[in-house]
Amino acid sequence: MAKKYKTGLVLSGGGTRGFAHLGIIAALYEKGIKPDVISGASVGSIVGAFIASGKSPEEIHAIFNKGWFFKYTKFNIPVDGLFRLDGLKEIIRKEIPTNTIENLKIPFFVSVSNLNKGIVEYKNSGKLDDTVLASSSIPILFPPVKINDEFFVDGGLMDNVPVEPIKNYCEQIIVSNITPINPRENFKNIIQTASRAFYMGVKANMQQVHKYATIIIEPKAIDNFDILSMSHSKELFELGYNAGLDAFKNLDI
Repeated sequence: MAKKYKTGLVLSGGGTRGFAHLGIIAALYEKGIKPDVISGASVGSIVGAFIASGKSPEEIHAIFNKGWFFKYTKFNIPVDGLFRLDGLKEIIRKEIPTNTIENLKIPFFVSVSNLNKGIVEYKNSGKLDDTVLASSSIPILFPPVKINDEFFVDGGLMDNVPVEPIKNYCEQIIVSNITPINPRENFKNIIQTASRAFYMGVKANMQQVHKYATIIIEPKAIDNFDILSMSHSKELFELGYNAGLDAFKNLDI
């Protein structure tokens, strides 16, 4: 039986390492490969939303480089999170023509973690800004997001590489994973320690990812970059771009 989509693209969480997603997607486009459906978690949902709206990786890179993270992230008295991501809504509403997931140009799934029910959910309809904000809200760092009287946090908490919602509907699935867990000796600060522990907790889901993915792209040494640093955006883009080119050098899809 023919699959609904030819190419599915899965984008993992990973904070500001998301610039590498853009490089990988730029390499895919250069090879003539464009997704027919996208699934994303955390920063993967942010990148995915912009790609699904029809913007190019280069356009998105320019938008993000305006300082979308720290410029719009406000320090918060630590009741439910150390920082706030209020400005993320502003960026989405300003730069994306629709705020409804189902009206995007490319079908789009977002993984979110339901705090009330203790389960992962995959949303492909509803308000784009609230859903992406929820998927990007790393616990402790950012407060939960309320949607329809329930509270949601980072989709990466329960499924950081969300192949699940598209695994049975694509002829091929390309995964961009920017949070591989490789051996590491030192941790400079609490953010590095917390993010490491967070992504270690979701590593078990990679078994399913390997089962369904046609190819998994994990840029070398990407785990040397902090998930909240904006200082290496160009380097991360190039790292992803080169990883994408290398991945498809000898692969015909």
